[in-house]
Amino acid sequence: MSDAIHIIGGGMAGVEAAWAAAQAGVPAVIHEMRPKTGTFAHKTGDLAEMVCSNSFRSDDHEQNAVGLLHWEMRAAGSLVMQMAARHRLPAGGALAVDREAFSQSVTQAVRQHPLISVVEEEISALPANGRWIVATGPLTSGPLAESIRQATGAESLAFFDAIAPIVHADTIDMNVAWLQSRYDKGETEEERTAYINCPMTRDQYEAFIDALLAAEKTEFHEGETAGYFDGCLPVEVMAERGRETLRFGPMKPVGLTNAHQPDVKPYAVVQLRRDNALGTLYNIVGFQTKMKYGAQTAVFRGIPGLENASFARLGGIHRNTFINSPTLLDGQMRLKAGPHLRFAGQITGVEGYVESASMGMLAGRLAAAELKGEVLPHVPPTTAVGALLSHITGGADARTFQPMNVNFGLFPPLPEARSGRRGRADRYRGYTERAKADWTAWLAGGLAQAAE
Repeated sequence: MSDAIHIIGGGMAGVEAAWAAAQAGVPAVIHEMRPKTGTFAHKTGDLAEMVCSNSFRSDDHEQNAVGLLHWEMRAAGSLVMQMAARHRLPAGGALAVDREAFSQSVTQAVRQHPLISVVEEEISALPANGRWIVATGPLTSGPLAESIRQATGAESLAFFDAIAPIVHADTIDMNVAWLQSRYDKGETEEERTAYINCPMTRDQYEAFIDALLAAEKTEFHEGETAGYFDGCLPVEVMAERGRETLRFGPMKPVGLTNAHQPDVKPYAVVQLRRDNALGTLYNIVGFQTKMKYGAQTAVFRGIPGLENASFARLGGIHRNTFINSPTLLDGQMRLKAGPHLRFAGQITGVEGYVESASMGMLAGRLAAAELKGEVLPHVPPTTAVGALLSHITGGADARTFQPMNVNFGLFPPLPEARSGRRGRADRYRGYTERAKADWTAWLAGGLAQAAE
């Protein structure tokens, strides 16, 4: 299909790219190697499979940059956000989903769209012509990664990512653990009790840290160096940075009251978040790990309430690949050395499900406009989508470029009159108000131009 946009990869970025192109009236073809060729982390052949957390993080669109990104994606007709809403699980102020139902519904929607087709095949080399979006994510296959390296003339950068274990809910001792969201956050009782909490005394915490530090870990292959993305550090690596690190991170006890001993303040708390709609599976929040399987079982069963835990999935570690986008991509997300190729998603150096999906959505819009002989207005850097785009296409220092979540530090400062507001809450509200106005105007301008 010469008049179609071809997309390599059917993850979050790939499906959003295809959806955005199709909604603009342009045919899209997704080339997905699964299930014929699998990866370490994926378990199914579904599109947009969630391999790490089942959370899209905070949904607060007034005080949180990722929540603002949710808002912008919804306003733009994001498929990922539509299906996330359909399969949402109670998670306090976070947007968590039933991961299997979510990916299945995304797959069904994509396959049913008359302008989208899915081809199950591995693309092992960058195509020489046509219009392509490379959205292979951090688990880009070896042959394609080598092709990208040859095309860019630069080594692909890499870091290591880890996934957290999932526990069968009926094996958690609720005589020890209790249900509560931090600070009782949520509008309904279900949301206010969205997490299972396992308390620790100081002695239990110290013993747990000792076990983490002593546990047998996965070794890297010769020549590999362990560069981690700070937003997804293995739990044992956090422990190595200081014995109190976890207690001020994923195991912080603040905002929680032990229902069994309300007068006793836990020294630390392990939280588990619901992982499916049935409430039969819970993942251990922030407990990504590179421990070997036997060590994981022993260490995690040392957590009060998890002594008899049965694991639906143990954690693991895998190599992630991303390119040095600030040097390789232009402002339209095109490869400077081959403008018929766009890159989108985590391979560009954005980190997180929604960040990846948003860059796929934007790449699809840009590619569709280009195919139709149109040019979309420049995306305002004052928006969450625009801030990410600016970061990966020149805003970041190429010498120290590392994967980045969306955050208000990527946004241009507010005008002096507004930045003078007192307090972080007012400043963040100023960012979001400006972003919403600018994003709404950009969508209206872009849609109006596309309709002409």
